[in-house]
Amino acid sequence: MVRSVTVVLTVRFFASEVGNEPVREWLKELGAQDKKTIGEEIKTVQIGWPLGMPLVRKMGADLYEVRITLPNRIARVLFTVIGSQMVLLHGFIKKSQETPKDDLDVASARLKLLKQVERQKAKRRG
Repeated sequence: MVRSVTVVLTVRFFASEVGNEPVREWLKELGAQDKKTIGEEIKTVQIGWPLGMPLVRKMGADLYEVRITLPNRIARVLFTVIGSQMVLLHGFIKKSQETPKDDLDVASARLKLLKQVERQKAKRRG
Protein backbone atom coordinates (compact mmCIF):
# COMPACT_ATOMS: atom_id res chain seq x y z
CA MET A 1 0.00 0.00 0.00
CA VAL A 2 1.39 3.39 -0.98
CA ARG A 3 0.74 6.12 1.56
CA SER A 4 0.73 9.70 0.39
CA VAL A 5 2.57 12.26 2.48
CA THR A 6 1.52 15.88 2.58
CA VAL A 7 4.40 18.32 2.54
CA VAL A 8 3.40 21.34 4.62
CA LEU A 9 6.47 23.46 3.86
CA THR A 10 8.70 23.77 0.83
CA VAL A 11 12.36 24.40 1.57
CA ARG A 12 14.62 27.03 0.11
CA PHE A 13 18.06 28.27 0.97
CA PHE A 14 18.63 31.85 2.08
CA ALA A 15 20.54 33.61 -0.70
CA SER A 16 22.71 36.67 -0.14
CA GLU A 17 22.41 39.74 -2.35
CA VAL A 18 25.10 38.31 -4.64
CA GLY A 19 23.46 34.88 -4.77
CA ASN A 20 25.57 32.93 -2.26
CA GLU A 21 23.68 30.24 -0.38
CA PRO A 22 25.61 29.79 2.88
CA VAL A 23 23.67 26.77 4.19
CA ARG A 24 24.01 24.93 0.88
CA GLU A 25 27.75 25.69 0.89
CA TRP A 26 28.06 24.47 4.51
CA LEU A 27 26.22 21.24 3.67
CA LYS A 28 28.56 20.57 0.73
CA GLU A 29 31.50 20.54 3.17
CA LEU A 30 29.94 17.76 5.29
CA GLY A 31 30.27 14.02 4.80
CA ALA A 32 27.58 12.00 3.03
CA GLN A 33 26.10 10.49 6.21
CA ASP A 34 25.89 13.88 7.94
CA LYS A 35 24.17 15.39 4.89
CA LYS A 36 21.69 12.50 4.80
CA THR A 37 20.85 12.84 8.49
CA ILE A 38 20.41 16.62 8.26
CA GLY A 39 18.24 16.22 5.14
CA GLU A 40 16.03 13.65 6.87
CA GLU A 41 15.45 15.95 9.84
CA ILE A 42 14.65 18.91 7.60
CA LYS A 43 12.18 16.68 5.70
CA THR A 44 10.56 15.74 9.03
CA VAL A 45 10.00 19.45 9.70
CA GLN A 46 8.63 19.93 6.15
CA ILE A 47 6.04 17.21 6.65
CA GLY A 48 5.19 17.75 10.32
CA TRP A 49 5.22 21.55 10.68
CA PRO A 50 4.51 23.00 13.16
CA LEU A 51 6.76 20.93 15.43
CA GLY A 52 8.34 21.57 18.80
CA MET A 53 10.93 19.94 20.99
CA PRO A 54 12.92 17.79 20.79
CA LEU A 55 13.42 18.39 17.03
CA VAL A 56 12.53 22.08 16.67
CA ARG A 57 13.18 24.86 19.16
CA LYS A 58 12.00 28.46 18.87
CA MET A 59 15.01 30.75 19.18
CA GLY A 60 13.31 34.13 18.85
CA ALA A 61 10.71 36.00 16.83
CA ASP A 62 10.34 34.08 13.55
CA LEU A 63 13.57 32.14 14.21
CA TYR A 64 13.74 28.38 14.84
CA GLU A 65 16.42 25.71 14.97
CA VAL A 66 16.35 22.12 13.76
CA ARG A 67 18.22 20.10 16.38
CA ILE A 68 20.21 17.32 14.71
CA THR A 69 22.24 14.62 16.39
CA LEU A 70 25.00 13.30 14.14
CA PRO A 71 27.13 10.22 14.95
CA ASN A 72 29.93 12.13 16.73
CA ARG A 73 28.60 15.66 17.07
CA ILE A 74 25.58 17.93 17.02
CA ALA A 75 24.41 20.13 14.16
CA ARG A 76 21.91 22.96 14.05
CA VAL A 77 20.10 24.53 11.13
CA LEU A 78 18.48 27.87 11.91
CA PHE A 79 15.45 28.74 9.80
CA THR A 80 12.37 30.89 9.43
CA VAL A 81 8.97 30.24 7.91
CA ILE A 82 7.51 32.65 5.38
CA GLY A 83 4.08 31.60 4.19
CA SER A 84 4.53 27.94 3.32
CA GLN A 85 8.32 28.15 2.86
CA MET A 86 10.99 27.03 5.28
CA VAL A 87 13.99 29.27 4.60
CA LEU A 88 17.31 27.83 5.81
CA LEU A 89 19.29 30.76 7.21
CA HIS A 90 22.37 29.28 8.90
CA GLY A 91 23.88 25.89 9.64
CA PHE A 92 26.68 24.96 12.02
CA ILE A 93 28.21 22.22 14.14
CA LYS A 94 27.50 22.89 17.78
CA LYS A 95 30.53 22.86 20.08
CA SER A 96 29.01 24.06 23.36
CA GLN A 97 25.86 23.55 25.42
CA GLU A 98 24.27 26.84 24.41
CA THR A 99 23.79 28.04 20.85
CA PRO A 100 26.67 30.48 20.30
CA LYS A 101 25.64 34.14 20.14
CA ASP A 102 27.69 34.61 16.94
CA ASP A 103 25.63 31.94 15.18
CA LEU A 104 22.37 33.46 16.40
CA ASP A 105 23.57 36.88 15.24
CA VAL A 106 24.35 35.54 11.76
CA ALA A 107 20.90 33.96 11.46
CA SER A 108 19.19 37.09 12.82
CA ALA A 109 21.01 39.33 10.33
CA ARG A 110 20.02 37.04 7.45
CA LEU A 111 16.43 36.98 8.71
CA LYS A 112 16.35 40.77 8.81
CA LEU A 113 17.71 40.98 5.25
CA LEU A 114 15.21 38.36 4.08
CA LYS A 115 12.31 40.31 5.59
CA GLN A 116 13.48 43.50 3.85
CA VAL A 117 13.61 41.70 0.51
CA GLU A 118 10.16 40.16 1.08
CA ARG A 119 8.70 43.60 1.93
CA GLN A 120 10.19 45.06 -1.27
CA LYS A 121 8.67 42.22 -3.31
CA ALA A 122 5.28 42.81 -1.70
CA LYS A 123 5.45 46.54 -2.51
CA ARG A 124 6.24 45.82 -6.16
CA ARG A 125 3.26 43.46 -6.37
CA GLY A 126 1.23 46.32 -4.95
